[in-house]
Formats: sequence, structure tokens, C-alpha cells
Amino acid sequence: MKKLIITLLMLLTIQHPARAGFAEGASAYNNKNYSLAYKEILPLAKTGNADAQHLLGLMYYMGRGLPQDYKQAMFWHRKAAEQGKADAQYVVGAMYYTGNAVLQDHKQAVGWFRKAAEQNHAEAQQVLGLMYRYHMGGVPQDNVIAYMLWNLAAANGNANAADQRAAVVRKMTHEQVEEGQALSAKWKPGTPLPRQSKTGGA
Repeated sequence: MKKLIITLLMLLTIQHPARAGFAEGASAYNNKNYSLAYKEILPLAKTGNADAQHLLGLMYYMGRGLPQDYKQAMFWHRKAAEQGKADAQYVVGAMYYTGNAVLQDHKQAVGWFRKAAEQNHAEAQQVLGLMYRYHMGGVPQDNVIAYMLWNLAAANGNANAADQRAAVVRKMTHEQVEEGQALSAKWKPGTPLPRQSKTGGA
């Protein structure tokens, strides 16, 4: 089996402030004033602000202004992920995939990647496509679903997904490509992704 390497594309720039107070913390973070960022976002994270929880998780994950601590990173990301924050769901999935601060669990990884992918998160779509391509985490081997996911991710600007789609299409029949295209066109963000195709199984 090919070894998959997941690159955590951490958000180096935090955008779209959700509530008053978060904007100051995000601005301080972007300006590398991590002590001020921590001071601003910690109270918000404790009161349940998912954006602040995700940013605090990133600070712990990357050791920015705080000692690097993967357990704390997972703690805060999971809180944000459970509130539906797609970026955090992707990070939780990646940490389960790699076994970083938790026991490695590819099924858990698939579950979290799917939650983020269903919110049109390009990196989650790309990685979930890999799971389908190589039959990992309990999902069936299905080139059509992989193609569909890479189609969506590529449309969202993910270059890796575009490359992976180009590679898999050479192994697909015309009927499979047509089904993948149809599934991509039909799917709407915020709705469940198909779990298996009609024509793409091994």
C-alpha cells in the first residue's frame, strides 16, 4: 500500500473574524504578536468561540507564543470541530490520521475529514479522496468517489487534487469519469457526500 503523507496546511493567516474581540486577537496573531493574541483569544476560547478555539489550537500545534503541545492543540481543535468549524475538523482528522497526540485511527480520521469536506473544505476533500483511492479508514476502494472529491477540491484551488485527478483518470473508464463528473455537478456544500459510486469500485 502506498504510504500517504498528509501535509497539515495550517492557516498562517487567520481571516473572517466571527465576533467582537476575536478580530484583535487574529490581527495580533497575523502580526506575530503572539502574547497579545493569546491574551485576546484565551477568554473567547474558554467561552466557546470556535474561531478562537481553532486559533488557540494552532498556536499550541505550531508552538507560536506557547510551548508546542499537541495534546492541547487537539483539545482546542476538537472543541472547535464539535461546533462545526471545518478548519478544525480537518486538523482533528489529520491528527487521528498521523496518530499525533491520539492513538492513530484512520476511521476517526475519515469521519472528521468527511465533516469538513461536506462543508466544501478543499484540503479535507483532497485527503478524503486519497482515502477512497487507496481503501483506507474503512471506506471502499472507489476511484469515482476519489475523482469526484478531487474535482471539488481542484475547483476550490487545491493543486494536489488536480494532479491526483489527472493521475486517476488514466485508470478510469469513460463511464466512471462520467459518473464522477455527474456526482461533482450534483453535489451541494452542506449536504452529505456519497459514500460509494455505482461504477467505481475495485
